[in-house]
Amino acid sequence: MKVLVIGGGAREHALCRSLSQDPAVSELHCAPGNAGIAAVATVHPVDQLDGDQVTELARQLAADLVVVGPEAPLVAGVAEPLRAAGIPVFGPSAPAAQLEGSKAFAKDVMAAAGVPTARSYVCASPEEAAAALDAFGAPYVVKDDGLAAGKGVVVTADRTAALAHAAACESVVIEEYLDGPEVSLFAITDGTTVLPLVPAQDFKRALDGDHGPNTGGMGAYSPLPWAPPGLVDEVLTTVLQPTVDELRRRGTPFSGLLYAGLALTSRGTRVIEFNARFGDPETQVVLARLRTPLAGVLLAAAQGRLAELEPLRWREEAAVTVVVAAEGYPAAPRSGDVIEGLAEAEAADGTVYVLHAGTRTDQDGRVVSAGGRVLSVTATGADLAQARERAYAGVAEIRLAGSQHRTDIALKAAE
Repeated sequence: MKVLVIGGGAREHALCRSLSQDPAVSELHCAPGNAGIAAVATVHPVDQLDGDQVTELARQLAADLVVVGPEAPLVAGVAEPLRAAGIPVFGPSAPAAQLEGSKAFAKDVMAAAGVPTARSYVCASPEEAAAALDAFGAPYVVKDDGLAAGKGVVVTADRTAALAHAAACESVVIEEYLDGPEVSLFAITDGTTVLPLVPAQDFKRALDGDHGPNTGGMGAYSPLPWAPPGLVDEVLTTVLQPTVDELRRRGTPFSGLLYAGLALTSRGTRVIEFNARFGDPETQVVLARLRTPLAGVLLAAAQGRLAELEPLRWREEAAVTVVVAAEGYPAAPRSGDVIEGLAEAEAADGTVYVLHAGTRTDQDGRVVSAGGRVLSVTATGADLAQARERAYAGVAEIRLAGSQHRTDIALKAAE
């Protein structure tokens, strides 16, 4: 099987790493890729938002499967010309991807499907936003209605800051605050059958102790020893399957990766948000635990054959990933700094490896930073404590001027 992955972050590196280890994959390509992905796949320059460019590349490569990683190409409709050309693609159509592209659309789908979520208002003016903030009270939750690369949500007790964020967005969703721990649950679906993966937890805030601004995610771990038994089955029944069924009923079937961000509140499980693709950095730890070869599962989803598959097999080991971010992230990340210690950070037995997010190779062949989140150091272990220890030992080997990382990823869960 020849596989083309679209994207160039740590999520795509994790996907490419898993696909490169799949004996069914004879050729692996990635566009545009990054410095790390180039070690496991042939990389190609492409405008990942241009469906015609992506389709032409897939044709040239005679790709048997295209896997679209990031949300922006999906919302832009990259999957449509691929499907029109008869090329199997893992990723939803633009109308279905509005589940992530518009918070208001997602709320409408959840209401129709009876999916439990926070009460909310869609606001298009400062007056509407102010009224909604006062209706719910602090802490205030203000979400940009559109895509914001994981950084469009402000949760604050400061009403002025909440209003300022609302004013900076064309349209916002303001909702009640959901208490309780958060869980990320991915599911692979072909538009009918829904195949949930193992839960993970990510860390959105930039600083230890969940302080600082929201980011795209500073680390993640799996499994969740504190999660209630039966959580995956409950979410499949009350959230994932009803959402997939509702989108199919609307004539916009969702085929690809449906990501549910959940809050385990005192009043039950509630959906915080949906994403239309693998999450980053949770993908890094979920795929680290997946034993079933990945390519066949993604192809079955693209071809509407998920019901034929055997149950997914998982490793018992725990996995932890720690994000190494550039100086100034998330507000104004610095780029162009040389990264050293990458080889030393990895373990020969594969229990620790480095996934590239924002990297490129400079004219001298050196790997340099090229984004806010630069690397994801991922490790597996017999339990979370061992996986965590290994991940941070890997982080300690990396040298990147001014870099930052959280020191408390999976700390409470490992204790």
